[in-house]
Amino acid sequence: MKHPKIVVVGSINMDLVTETPRVPALGETVLGSRFSTLPGGKGANQAVACARLGAEVRMVGCVGDDSFGRELMENLRREGVCVDDVEPVTDVATGIASIVVESGDNSIIVVPGANHAVTVDKVRQAETVIQKADAILLQLEIPLESVAETVRIASRYNVPVIVNPAPATELSEDVLQKITILTPNEYELGILLGKHLEEAEEFKAVMAGYPGTIVMTKGEDGAYYSTGESSVAHQPGCKVEVVDTTGAGDTFNAALAVMIGRGYPLADAVRYAVAASALSVTKFGAQGGMPSHGQVEAFLQQLSK
Repeated sequence: MKHPKIVVVGSINMDLVTETPRVPALGETVLGSRFSTLPGGKGANQAVACARLGAEVRMVGCVGDDSFGRELMENLRREGVCVDDVEPVTDVATGIASIVVESGDNSIIVVPGANHAVTVDKVRQAETVIQKADAILLQLEIPLESVAETVRIASRYNVPVIVNPAPATELSEDVLQKITILTPNEYELGILLGKHLEEAEEFKAVMAGYPGTIVMTKGEDGAYYSTGESSVAHQPGCKVEVVDTTGAGDTFNAALAVMIGRGYPLADAVRYAVAASALSVTKFGAQGGMPSHGQVEAFLQQLSK
């Protein structure tokens, strides 16, 4: 099995997770059932997931020079992620995400903090690392100009770049043209391309008309993918017992990047990613349920019987 070199450029947060039987209305107080602090941030989550799936992973990002930052750095090291390009900054706190989990679904408020210190210059310092990668994985929890610079550098060296456009925002045409694979969910797809998706099946027409490759996640329905050939394929989801959906999208993106880094066709990569993300929701926490390569392979074999 090839161990692809994956570079993740993105956010590193501490997740402050509150579990509750229901979300309170405005002005209301309810009793929650559990509170936890867990390593998170889309970038760090994807880096950990890539490492568990057998990749050699380097993280490019920033944390605060505080207790959360030190804890998050140690967690990445423990998971086998290289943090030589993660910088502790002194003038701002580590990013946090406040997550409320209700009946397995979640709502999230992110305070970026040190993630905004991932500047264009910071990205340029990692150019040699990006050049040597088998794939680059990005999200939008760092400054957009830094995302754009990473895409340009990866494109210059013909390194596949996968962008998970979350939180959703429009990207420039120049950047979109250089992205190898876009991975929005249905909501993010409309915002990303400036489209209003009013009908249930309208996303297929939008995807089919896009000149590049889009892999759109759709929860328990699995994923849909296009290759710029005016057609859209569907990879059905996997039935599992849902405990916590936090981190499912990050696991999907990591699995897709690892398989693309290994040189697999898109259809195989999407099938693997859907299986990996399904396994991730069976345990609590963004990183808690992220599976190993062996677990995903065993799950796929079980599904094929």
